[in-house]
Amino acid sequence: MNIGIKIVEVATYHPSNLVDNDFYIEHFKKQDKDVTRFLDFLGREKRYIINNDENSITMAIEASKRALVKANLKGEDIDMILLSTHAPEYTVPTNVAFLHEAIGAKNHTIIFDMNANCAGMTIAVETASRYMMSNKRVKRALVVGSDANSLITNPEQEITYANFADGAAAVILEKTEDGTIGFIDAVHEVDSTNKNNILYPPQGFSKTSLQKEYINFLPFDGAMAIPQACKMIEELLADNDLTIDSVNALCFSQFALPNILKIQEHFNIDIKKNIYVGDKVGYTTTSSPFFCLNDGIETGRIKRGDIVLFWTIGAGHEMVAMLFKY
Repeated sequence: MNIGIKIVEVATYHPSNLVDNDFYIEHFKKQDKDVTRFLDFLGREKRYIINNDENSITMAIEASKRALVKANLKGEDIDMILLSTHAPEYTVPTNVAFLHEAIGAKNHTIIFDMNANCAGMTIAVETASRYMMSNKRVKRALVVGSDANSLITNPEQEITYANFADGAAAVILEKTEDGTIGFIDAVHEVDSTNKNNILYPPQGFSKTSLQKEYINFLPFDGAMAIPQACKMIEELLADNDLTIDSVNALCFSQFALPNILKIQEHFNIDIKKNIYVGDKVGYTTTSSPFFCLNDGIETGRIKRGDIVLFWTIGAGHEMVAMLFKY
């Protein structure tokens, strides 16, 4: 039997608290910084920030419930739940336990948290897909990415405070006997020499008390990753006998618009294939490629049978490129 792992549904959630660029421009003026051109360069206009009663768990629950409703499923229909977050509400217990209870999942459901930073949800979808292929007990999986970034972004660093946003995305995967659809393949690239560029907590938990700490994001040239990203994509396509023309849509990291445009230019990809939402929802970190997927589906730019190319990068750094036939 040629098993396929297809995306049944995708849903997103962002808080109701909309914050536009003006807030951050005024905020950094008080520090004698003009971030107007910076925000324009990144492709930012609006982003959503959590309200006082929200966190990474509550957003994960909302996105998951929306996905289940869209798929006409219940929590008891899910055999595996993965939650990707680098801004967990708790380190003990696993955050996904709260999600498991909230959707009424069954006792034999496999659950665990994952943290691969901004690359996390994409890697979680790959992990779940490959696991489902080998485990007869898992027919459906719920993969969620949720980060309440505003809780840890540094008010003195525009790269996090003015750039990052809060949000969650949920994907329901299902095993199918049609191996021609669904998950195709993924490839990774890691350069751990960059591990000190982005740190939270800045001194590590062993040297940190429980007072408020923020991300320490050191300046570095993020464009250095683009040549390797292009090589990854070329390798992924070649390994699966595909060309860039076979790809119908791009769902990339929304960290910075110029990075997306450089990859697009390298491959001479039609701009219409690029699903960009960073101007509307900001940078939601782990879930950002799946905000693109949801937008592409809702606007009709991604249809059943389309090949979608995912690419994203996490702190450290680690990159993942993934192909999925939606």
